[in-house]
Amino acid sequence: MATFSLQFPPAKFSTLGESGVIRREILSCRRIPGSLRVLPHASTSSEVGILEKPRWIGETPLSRLVGALIGFKPLFNIMKYFARQVLIRTAEKSNFPWNEMAKEILESNVYEEMDKVRDSNLVYPDYYLKPFHAYSEGNLSWLAAAEAEAATMTMAKRAFPDVSSIYEANSILRKKWLQTIEKHILQYSGNTAVNDVLDIGCSVGMSTSYLASQFPTANVVGLDLSPYFIAVAQFKDNKKISESKKVTWIHANAESTGLPSNSFDLVSISYMFHECPARATKAVLKEAYRLIRSKGTIAVTDNSPKSKTIQNLPPSLFTLMKSTEPFLDEFYLLDLDETMREAGFENVNSVFINPRHITVTGTVEK
Repeated sequence: MATFSLQFPPAKFSTLGESGVIRREILSCRRIPGSLRVLPHASTSSEVGILEKPRWIGETPLSRLVGALIGFKPLFNIMKYFARQVLIRTAEKSNFPWNEMAKEILESNVYEEMDKVRDSNLVYPDYYLKPFHAYSEGNLSWLAAAEAEAATMTMAKRAFPDVSSIYEANSILRKKWLQTIEKHILQYSGNTAVNDVLDIGCSVGMSTSYLASQFPTANVVGLDLSPYFIAVAQFKDNKKISESKKVTWIHANAESTGLPSNSFDLVSISYMFHECPARATKAVLKEAYRLIRSKGTIAVTDNSPKSKTIQNLPPSLFTLMKSTEPFLDEFYLLDLDETMREAGFENVNSVFINPRHITVTGTVEK
């Protein structure tokens, strides 16, 4: 059996308490110019590992050992705390105001948005009610929503550790993501205009803001299963002074959105599927296919099991990661490209946008 030691980083306590987060999709709302020069970005040998997936995934001895550690509740609670500390320490080293950003949201009038956005008839799927991201309530809490932007921006710094700031890392990550989407649209959709954009799993609206900036004439919709995230997204959107179009924010289940068929030219799903069981991922892709018009595009961005960086994570970090992501095994064992093809998408292409993350694009032909 594989053996390893867990060496957690020294604890640094946050003024927001010990409940925490490893959040997915939160980004800076700094605007990207509406026209980007599309640069090719192919997967390189420096990004791709020698394995199809990490050794700590699936039914390997190492994976079973990590699972046993996580299953020991007292140790699991410690892991949750340290998982959050990894991100907070990354922010602190970059002089990034994690706590100040969260405090600004928590002490604002954001709570007034809840009744405006929440669908009180929505029934949450069982997997969404599980503790994850180091929060007992998962994404169904104000603290998770308040810390979301800081956590996702810090995630970008871990993808680009050598850049000077978290803001620069976030800008690079988003630029490569948008370039990959634009390249696919130009190659496979020709002169098809992008008039309607849907951001599924939009969190607090950071990726949505980038999409709105990239496609300034389009109608943009942000959709998330957490009413807390949608409330924060709408609150932040309402505070903008710019004359740009406001985004439409929807609280809904991505597996069954209730939106009309063939109503979007682009559907983006960023850093969501690693939080979902495989059955939910397949259901969301099926729903996305229904929503996209002929010649429209889907873009899925997430962690890559083929990433050399992820495959070579030290034991302490991959154990912490698995402790906050209950469906990580299912995600890394799923062939995302093939699953998208099975959902009906054509021209499926997978591109590394940084050493950790891929964007998988596809076209709808109806």
